[in-house]
Amino acid sequence: MPVNDMEGGTRAPERELEAAMREYSDMVYRIALTRLKNVQDAEDAHQETFLTFYRKNKRFSDEEHKKAWLIRVTLNCCGRELAKRKKHAALPLEEAEAAVEQRFESPALTAVMGLDEKLRTVTALYYFEGLSAREIASALRISEGAVFMRLSRARAKLREELNEEWI
Repeated sequence: MPVNDMEGGTRAPERELEAAMREYSDMVYRIALTRLKNVQDAEDAHQETFLTFYRKNKRFSDEEHKKAWLIRVTLNCCGRELAKRKKHAALPLEEAEAAVEQRFESPALTAVMGLDEKLRTVTALYYFEGLSAREIASALRISEGAVFMRLSRARAKLREELNEEWI
């Protein structure tokens, strides 16, 4: 059964999906890759995020709401994958870290990827995705103060690591 939009026509879930993918596909993929550190898993999370978008056929009050919802769904997909990995860990940690190090050539990006999950996520959303602290707080369901604190801690760790590496 078609869903009526505000203009009196119908809005096909396929058109909504196509528009969302055009607008947010790169962002969703980058968030997943930053969180999961693995191309295949990031692609799976990307696909799962947009499948969820299609299946839910959710109404959004505005584009900011849609963007925050997609970020939250992406983070949830990543969280499920990380939990699955933890439960079924097969690759020794040293080998996984070495593989990640080889994948990222930039010392700064490598340093960001080395941050713990909470700091890495906030840093990636703020610097790579250009989200405001308010948008990050909404997407992660934390206070703006917590966002600023995590950014501050991430900057301190990055400054410490990068200064040692580049001196």
